Amino acid sequence: MIAIRAEQLNRVLHGEVPVTLIEDISLEIPEGEFVAIMGPSGSGKSSLLYLLGLLDLPTSGRIWLDGVPTGGLSDDALCETRLAKLGFVFQFHFLLAEFSALDNVMLPMRRLGRLSEVAARKRAEALLAELDLSAHLAKRPHQLSGGQRQRVAVARALANDPPVILADEPTGNLDSVSSRNVRQILRDLASLRGKTVVAVTHDANFAAAADRQISLVDGRLAARGGPGSPEPRPSAH
Repeated sequence: MIAIRAEQLNRVLHGEVPVTLIEDISLEIPEGEFVAIMGPSGSGKSSLLYLLGLLDLPTSGRIWLDGVPTGGLSDDALCETRLAKLGFVFQFHFLLAEFSALDNVMLPMRRLGRLSEVAARKRAEALLAELDLSAHLAKRPHQLSGGQRQRVAVARALANDPPVILADEPTGNLDSVSSRNVRQILRDLASLRGKTVVAVTHDANFAAAADRQISLVDGRLAARGGPGSPEPRPSAH
């Protein structure tokens, strides 16, 4: 089954001089695939990820999640779709400083509202335990190392058991050991748990661990990375 399908995506910032962030991108990402999005700075990697994650809307084009079209959804429906179907991990973890690791992981469950407080707490504790963080449940982000904070962010992304995990430079702010740990965690989410993982990265070692690499240049697909990715069209740039 195709987890994410995009058809002729374009994203243009309108102004005195329009800026094209994404141009005519079509792709398919099967369920359970680990995909790395690569390209030089300014190539549109994060812009594409934000479109696929419904954090931004395309100027034109369409996106499907699990075969369901996302165009035309209300703001409330988009929010619920993000909470239920998508988990996000960013370079800067964006944990809430005033909350403990446990409460940070419980937040998406509280917002979605499908679990009781007791069930949400049990799930958060179990996710943190899986990531070797049981001893740090009550700690706030400033009391954790960079690698620990990013693992809390991964647990938070998994809180509502979404089928798709999107990561934007998840190892970009980590030392080499923590980078390897986070890379392996994301690799295992795809290979062992069937999650679809799409990650923007500059890290060649990280990209090498993925099933497929998608390369962007000037907002367009630059190279075929494997099954499920269409042949790129000649660039107009």
